[in-house]
Order: sequence, then C-alpha cells, then structure tokens
Amino acid sequence: MEKTVNDLLHCKLSSWPFPAAMEASWLADGVLQLLPQTPWTQATVVSAGIHGNETAPIEILLQIMQALSEGKQPLSHALLLVFGNLPAIRAGRRYLHNDLNRLFGGRHLAVAPGNESRRAAELEGAVAAFFATADRQGQVRRLHLDLHTAIRGSRYRQFALLPAREGEYDAGFYALLQASDMDAIVRHTEPGGTFTHYTSEKFGAQSATLELGKVLAFGENDLRLFAGTDATVRALIADAALPARAKAPADYFLVQESIIKSDSDFTLNLDPKIDNFTALPAGYEIARQPDKTWVVPAHAPYILFPNAGVATGQRAGLLLKSAAPCLSLPA
Repeated sequence: MEKTVNDLLHCKLSSWPFPAAMEASWLADGVLQLLPQTPWTQATVVSAGIHGNETAPIEILLQIMQALSEGKQPLSHALLLVFGNLPAIRAGRRYLHNDLNRLFGGRHLAVAPGNESRRAAELEGAVAAFFATADRQGQVRRLHLDLHTAIRGSRYRQFALLPAREGEYDAGFYALLQASDMDAIVRHTEPGGTFTHYTSEKFGAQSATLELGKVLAFGENDLRLFAGTDATVRALIADAALPARAKAPADYFLVQESIIKSDSDFTLNLDPKIDNFTALPAGYEIARQPDKTWVVPAHAPYILFPNAGVATGQRAGLLLKSAAPCLSLPA
C-alpha cells in the first residue's frame, strides 16, 4: 500500500500499465478512464479524495486500480476512477481554498479562482466526456459512488447519502448500497453542490456519497472495516453477483432541514464531539444567528454533520427524520 500511495503523491500513477483487454486513458490528472474491449451496458464513476484528508477511500481506490493494472480484477463495464483533490491530498488537508464538494453544477463560477474551482470545472468536463464515450454503443446505465470519511464519530459507522432527484432510485441501486454494508441511507430533499448531485442531476446517474468511518492519516486505516464496499465495487465493475449482506438492513432517513450559516454571528449549541445521528430532545434550540433560530422538531431529531466552523453561506448541519424505506428499497 505504501508504494501505491507514494505513486499517487508523486504523480506516478499515469505510468502504471494495464492489460491489453482494457483501453486506458487519462482524461485529467488523477482521472483514469478504463474501457473493456467487449461491449458494456453500464458506466460507473468511482471517486475518492474529493476532500484531501479522507484517506481510507483513496487507499481503497488505489487497491482496486492496482488489481486492474495487474489483471487481477475483471472489468466488464466502462469505468472512471477519480482521485479528486490532488493538491489537497498531497498536503494532507481537506481543501486548499474552497470545499470542492460544494462547487459542482457550475457553482465553481461563483467563487474566486483557486485550486478547487479549477478542479471542479475539470472534473465536470472529465465526467461529461466519460459518459459521452460510454454511450457510443447506445445509452447505458450510469452510476456514481463517491467515497468519503467523516470528520466525527457516528452512531452508524458507514452510511450513504443520496442526492435529491426527481423520481425514485431503482431497486438495484438500493441493493448495491445494502451489499456495501451501509448501516444507514440518508436521502437529501434539496439540491446541492456535491459531486454526486452533479452527476445525478446532469447525467441521470444513480449516485451516492458513501461515508466510510473517520478521517485518519495514510497507513492508519483498517480497510477490513470497509470490505463490503470494496467487494461491492469490484463486483459491480466485473458484472458479478453482489456480495451477501451479513447484518440487518440499513436504516433509512430523510433530510428535514438544512441549517445554513448565513451570518458570522452564528452559534451551534452542541458539544463539538457529538456523534452523527445523535437524537436531540424536541424543542431544543440547536442553533442561532441574528435573523433565525433552529429548534429541534419532535419528528426530526437526528443531527448530521454539525459544524459551526463552516464558511458563511455553507451548511452547518442537517436535521433528519426517520422514514420507512421507499417501495423500491429491498429488505
């Protein structure tokens, strides 16, 4: 693993060979397109490192890429592997100028030019080119899994975030999330600037952000904890059967309200170390700024991603409600 990480950090991934049965093309720095020689019916984007200090997903993606390079991992469908924020990865930082995962869907045009604004535009172009290439044999099913880790503890070790979209996700996609060993599935109800919202809204992809544990340094991750996600991605791109789930089905949540910090005089009334998915008491004042207060509703008491330190205009937390699985969600 140390060698593959060093190859990423020192710009050597583009020298890796791939079997003759795969057509390998680098669409941008850290963005590898792989196409099998046989016809495909699916195009999958797998991304990691959109936040540069979230190392476990980067290590998972490097392992999959190495297996493909060595001919140990079959490839039956079009695949785009994305290492997102390369300068931030090399610096060991979440981002350098702006949160990259808030800049997609053209939102990069609204911030001062910098590392992340340029990268968001570059990744949008690479994804568009990939899906156009993948459709050259006729339109195919489109998928996107964006792998992350959280900056705090969680009552659910692994969970998926689905962007808001018109219509339902298909049953096969929910089955994929279940096979990935997600403990919870959260569906957004409003648009956002995330990478997955962009691929869902712009290209109709079945997209999800997968949160895999906590932020740790390279070499400190126990990747065995995320074996379900690793095995599911490998099965997906090989057109193999998904791995069997060995635990209870994931719990399902909907976002009830976003807490948007719109004033520098903003207070979040929570322990800085509170876990994601903690249930708060109904009526509790969770946040305040001069023009607004947020009170926990009885039907949506669960807090996700609380962070008072975000930039003005950004999300400082989400309030969730528990929901029955939608009809297309398999048990």
